[in-house]
Amino acid sequence: MSTAASSLPDERRREVRRQALSVGGATGLYGVSFGALSVASGLDVWQTQALSLLLFSGGSQFAVVGVLGAGGGGVAAVATSSLLGVRNGLYALQTSRFLGVAGLRRLAAAQLTIDESTAVGVAQPEPPAQRIGFWLTGIAVFLGWNLMTLVGALVGNALGDPRTYGLDAAAAAAFAALLWPRLRSGDAAATAVLAVFVALVTSPLLPPGVPVILSVLAALAVGLRRGGRHEGSPTAHPGELDGRDPVP
Repeated sequence: MSTAASSLPDERRREVRRQALSVGGATGLYGVSFGALSVASGLDVWQTQALSLLLFSGGSQFAVVGVLGAGGGGVAAVATSSLLGVRNGLYALQTSRFLGVAGLRRLAAAQLTIDESTAVGVAQPEPPAQRIGFWLTGIAVFLGWNLMTLVGALVGNALGDPRTYGLDAAAAAAFAALLWPRLRSGDAAATAVLAVFVALVTSPLLPPGVPVILSVLAALAVGLRRGGRHEGSPTAHPGELDGRDPVP
C-alpha cells in the first residue's frame, strides 16, 4: 500500500485520511450503545467483547443481542445475524477489485469489509486513494468500535441513550456526505430516491437491517429499466480526472 500511496498527491492523501477518520470516529463512538445493550440482554462483558471482536458487524451484532434479549434462541440469533451479514460478501466483490491482497492481508481485509470501509473506499476515484480509504476507515472503526463496546459493557446504562448525543445521526450524516457527490446522473438519483422509499415503507414492518438489504432492489429496478446499459462517464468536475468514471 505504501508504494501505491506514494503516487498520490499529499493533498489527496490528507483528504482521504480526513474522510476515513471522520467516518471511523463517528461510527466507533456508537459502539457504546451496543456494549450497553448487549449486557442488558444477558451477555457478560467478555461475551460482548468477543462478539464485537470476532463478528465485527454492527447490524449483525445488534441482531444477535436483539433476538437473545427478546427471548429467542441461538439458532434464530445466528440466522438473523447471517442474513444481515450477506451484504458484506457483496461488498467484497467490489473491494477485492482495488485491494488486490492475498494471504494474511486478505484475511484482514475480509474482517474489515464493512459498510464504512467499503463506502469510503469506493467513493475515491483513484485506486491508491481507494486502498487508503478502505484500510484506514476499517482500522479506525475496528479500534473505536471495540473500545467503545468495552466502555458501554462496563458502565452499562450510566451513559444513557447514545441517541441523546446524536451519535446515531452522526454515522448516517457521514454516509450521506460520501454519497452526495455521486448523485450526478438521473439513474443514480432515481436509485437513491427509490431506495429511500423502500427503506421507509419496510422499516416499521421488518427487523432492523433487513430494509437496508431490500433497498438494494432499487438499483436492480433502475438497471433493468435501462436494459443493462452502462451509463456514460460523468462530466469532470474541478480537481477530478476528465472523463473518468469514479465507480471502480
